[in-house]
Amino acid sequence: MPRYMTREGYQAIEGEIKHLWHVERPEIVDSVHEAASLGDRSENAAYIYGKKRLRAIDSRLRYLRRKISEVTVVDLGEMPAHANIRFGAQVTVEDDDGNEKVYRLVDKEESDPARGRISIQSPVGRSLLGKQEGDCIEVTLPKGTVGFEILRVFYGAGDP
Repeated sequence: MPRYMTREGYQAIEGEIKHLWHVERPEIVDSVHEAASLGDRSENAAYIYGKKRLRAIDSRLRYLRRKISEVTVVDLGEMPAHANIRFGAQVTVEDDDGNEKVYRLVDKEESDPARGRISIQSPVGRSLLGKQEGDCIEVTLPKGTVGFEILRVFYGAGDP
């Protein structure tokens, strides 16, 4: 199954890769080199910590590079409209209490509920996929079952 990511999410990961590779990693390599030049490495805390941090950075770099090599980048401003809800849709729903919420469906790596960005892998996101305006869904959450009516589906740039 293809993995999708917004251009914004992709650029954020690229930025993190550049920062780790060009800023953090060189600083740690220099500190490890300096600590190694002091002699006995077996009891040198700066050397041991530096090597551990270097492994963590390299591991994160491998993870991030693998993550963006497997995704299809979606430009939200260029998405064609669809009747069915898909990745990237901005969806307005009304819950059982009459409260409206606006969600943008994104990948789990980009999820930010405070900004209205929910993961398509989340219970609400999974329940919305494939639905249309006017459909009603029920989602089982830790706090219980919640019903939503889909009021509006929009494809385009901008956050909810």
